[in-house]
Amino acid sequence: MRVTRLGEVVVDGKAGGPLFDQQLAILNAVKARFESSLYDIKQLVQADLFDSELDAATALLTHGFMRAAGALAGVVLERHLTQVCENHLLVIGKKNPVISDLNDALKNSGVIDVPNWRFTQHLADIRNMCDHNKKQEPTVDQVNDLILGVSKISKVIF
Repeated sequence: MRVTRLGEVVVDGKAGGPLFDQQLAILNAVKARFESSLYDIKQLVQADLFDSELDAATALLTHGFMRAAGALAGVVLERHLTQVCENHLLVIGKKNPVISDLNDALKNSGVIDVPNWRFTQHLADIRNMCDHNKKQEPTVDQVNDLILGVSKISKVIF
C-alpha cells in the first residue's frame, strides 16, 4: 500500500504498523481481562457453594448427625485445597489425592505456613474420624470445630 502525491510518497505500509500493533494490544488486554473476570466469577460461585454446603453440615450437626456433618465438611475442605493447588499450579503425584497430600503440597511449595498446615491436618484428622468406622465417635465439639475450621480455611487460604 502506498499513497503518493505529485510523485512523493505520502503514506506507505509502515504507517499502518503502529496502529495495528495498538489494536492488537487492546485485543490482548480485553482477552486477559475477560479470562480474569471468568476466574473471579468461578471463585465467587465456588465460595458460595462451599458456604451452602457448610450450612448443610451445620444443620446435620444440629440434628445429631455428627458423622454426616463431618464428612460433608471434609469434602468441602478437600475440594477447597484442590482448588488452591490448581490456583498455584501445583501438580499432585497421586491420581486421587486426599487432604494430607494436598496440604503437604501446599506447605512444601510455601503457599501455607506450618501453623496453617498443622491446623488443616487437625481438621483432616477429625474428618477421618467421621468418615471411618473407628472405635472413637466424633463429638459435637469436634465436628463443630471441623465446620468452623473449614469455613476459616476456605476464607484465608487461596
